[in-house]
Amino acid sequence: MSMMGELSFFLGLQVKQLKECIFLSQTKYCRGILKKFDMENCKEASIPMLTSCLMDADLAGTTVDPTKFRGLICSLFYLIVSRPYIMFAVFLCAGFQSNPKESHFKVVKRILKYLKGPTSVGLWYPSHSPINMDGYSDSDFLGCKLDRKSTSDTCHLLGANLISGHSKKQTCVGLSTTKVEYIVVGSSCAQILWIKRQLEDFGLKVNNVPLLCDNTSAINLTKNQIQHSRTKHIEIRHHFIRDHVSNGDCEI
Repeated sequence: MSMMGELSFFLGLQVKQLKECIFLSQTKYCRGILKKFDMENCKEASIPMLTSCLMDADLAGTTVDPTKFRGLICSLFYLIVSRPYIMFAVFLCAGFQSNPKESHFKVVKRILKYLKGPTSVGLWYPSHSPINMDGYSDSDFLGCKLDRKSTSDTCHLLGANLISGHSKKQTCVGLSTTKVEYIVVGSSCAQILWIKRQLEDFGLKVNNVPLLCDNTSAINLTKNQIQHSRTKHIEIRHHFIRDHVSNGDCEI
């Protein structure tokens, strides 16, 4: 592979290698999606999904072509590689692939309208970034109207570089925002521990990783679980976590 020269394009992923950074983008792929689904001349949207948008099964709605809907969702799945900020909206729409309605298709079309604007953006990895890691966790509360489950969102940065992120529906129904946020912290904690083990294979040792959570009750719960029997099945060992209530974060 080294005889083919410097990597610049691979499976729709454009790679720009400079002395000071590496830039990953999917500009050509993004424009190809807009052209394929006749959205080249659409109006731009400022955000991929409205905050007031609550999707449901819409049983009385008009059914759209499932093949076209699934093709659009699959195309957006691969675009998440360089556009992680559309992850939540795409995954939410993906839950309606079996019986898509006109209301679902409108939400997906809004994602395309959002992509119509910033087509030349991507991930920037500077070469002189410090070797320290930060974790961020957040969640909505009972965001799914079908099963009333919440969605966990996490991301992890090594210096200024995004190296991990996910948006996933939780497996249980949270009875409070505290429990929902606590589940996200536990998931992010496990991911941080896995990343630390991977970095050690490269000879990099990272200690005291800040894990930021915006729910004070969830942070306090990591210190004392005696009076919270309903959350004892979630394993977050206290000796991995040092609470910083004043800063709204905890260190692993």
